[in-house]
Amino acid sequence: MVRGMTTNGGSQPVFCTIVPPHVLDRLARAEDPALSGPARRSLEHDAYQRTKRRLTTVIGAAAVAPPAGAAADQPHRTVYDAEHTQDLPGTKVREEGDDAGQDASVNRAYAGLGATFELYLKAYGRHSIDDNGLPLDATVHFGEGYDNAFWNGEQMVFGDGDDEIFLDFTIPVDVIGHELTHGVTQHTANLAYFGQSGALNESVSDVFGSLIKQYTLGQTAAEADWLIGAGLLAPRVTGTALRSMKAPGTAYDDDVLGKDPQPAKMEDYVRTGRDNGGVHINSGIPNHAFYLAATALGGYAWEKAGQIWYDVLTGGGLTEDALFTDFATLTVKAARERYGAGDELQAVKKAWEQVGVRTL
Repeated sequence: MVRGMTTNGGSQPVFCTIVPPHVLDRLARAEDPALSGPARRSLEHDAYQRTKRRLTTVIGAAAVAPPAGAAADQPHRTVYDAEHTQDLPGTKVREEGDDAGQDASVNRAYAGLGATFELYLKAYGRHSIDDNGLPLDATVHFGEGYDNAFWNGEQMVFGDGDDEIFLDFTIPVDVIGHELTHGVTQHTANLAYFGQSGALNESVSDVFGSLIKQYTLGQTAAEADWLIGAGLLAPRVTGTALRSMKAPGTAYDDDVLGKDPQPAKMEDYVRTGRDNGGVHINSGIPNHAFYLAATALGGYAWEKAGQIWYDVLTGGGLTEDALFTDFATLTVKAARERYGAGDELQAVKKAWEQVGVRTL
């Protein structure tokens, strides 16, 4: 396996971004060059990075030790500025403990790395992405009007957006949490990035991205908006976010972007060869199951529903090619083992029933 990347059904390495390629493909065909130009450049950037990862010969996830003497319960963050190039990591502009500067993108990236570290540590006792104090690096101002953000197996990368469809990708903290959670998955279940296992990979990132946002804002499950990427879409776009866990398929309905294609139930599962078998599309089904379980339980979603999902992700029973029914079955088992036969177990079972996913 190429270093730090999940695979397409165990074969080719893949490259994970917050904005699905089918969205950029649509934008690239827009008649307005202010829309099509940045989208095409973004697709070219992604293709370059994808090829670069395939040519990496080191096997396995990046093994980067924390600095000597670093406290296990503190993050070690470094933010770089690519200065609108594709060169990574770029120029170092802020290290752990430095005061905030004038660059809002740098400050937001630094804060988002910290928020992700804190949720995983305080809620689940996890020490950074790899549970061994992995330093958290991020690069801002990547490319020219780059319409995406990604985790490349070693660090976070953020584009500035084109200011027409997408704004700065450091704005939503859940986008930062989403991409860093791909790193957690990489170091745990390592779900293959294709079909249902790929949709689970994306869903896990949405789940914990949302929980990081909720934890940062101190929101209960009832108070949360359950949107992924709220604040990312420019004012001209008819939409609220990239995805909705509460109501998959309703995040946007725009003349340029089209309509949000996510299903909420298994009966509407989308079979497609695009987007690695629809990983960003069908993730709406397990996303909605988590939303239903979390809101049924109430309170802070990271405490019970999040704990159950974390137990499954890190418990060793989840195979790389897991299907929805496999994941659902393991959440039922985890709920029973941690909480017994009470409300938690019933909420999880009912949530999967409501989205049409069978548990064994």
